[in-house]
Amino acid sequence: MGNRNARDLSDEDRVLWNLVARSTKPLKGRAEVSAGEPPQNLTMDEVLSSGIPSEKAIATAPDKPKPRQVVTHSFDAPTRDKLAKGRLPIEGRVDLHGMTQDQAYSLLLSFLSRAYAGGIRYVLVITGKGSSSGGEGVLRRAVPAWLKTAPFRTLVSSHDHAARNHGGSGALYIRLRRHK
Repeated sequence: MGNRNARDLSDEDRVLWNLVARSTKPLKGRAEVSAGEPPQNLTMDEVLSSGIPSEKAIATAPDKPKPRQVVTHSFDAPTRDKLAKGRLPIEGRVDLHGMTQDQAYSLLLSFLSRAYAGGIRYVLVITGKGSSSGGEGVLRRAVPAWLKTAPFRTLVSSHDHAARNHGGSGALYIRLRRHK
């Protein structure tokens, strides 16, 4: 990826960065970074780990009312069958084959954000089944975990493995929340 200036960012990268920047708080004694200037050489692991408070911070934090929890569910059998048989349209699809986790995460978040904004309800995400040496694919394991994290929970209502004709265990059906 190398060093990139803020002016070199695509619209999708800028949207992703703004989402990440709004969800963070500066460390004690550090200046706040503006949303227009992404930090350089930031990996997805650092982005994900930065939002997790330490045990000490949790123990000393004052009690606050908990915000309403947004939960994702698995599809019910009739909905999954309708998708598999083509009676419910799959309005979008994205293929994450051959991407690194960072690339796949950015593309998936951007794709789902645009689909949600466009009022799309059902999409297919192709992760691949993994290596031919029998190992389970990294993206195949990671994508369902990502869908349970904060940036995705507001977009995704439910997800489930796709039917064989849509990629089987190497793909996921995703139902997006209704756009308000």
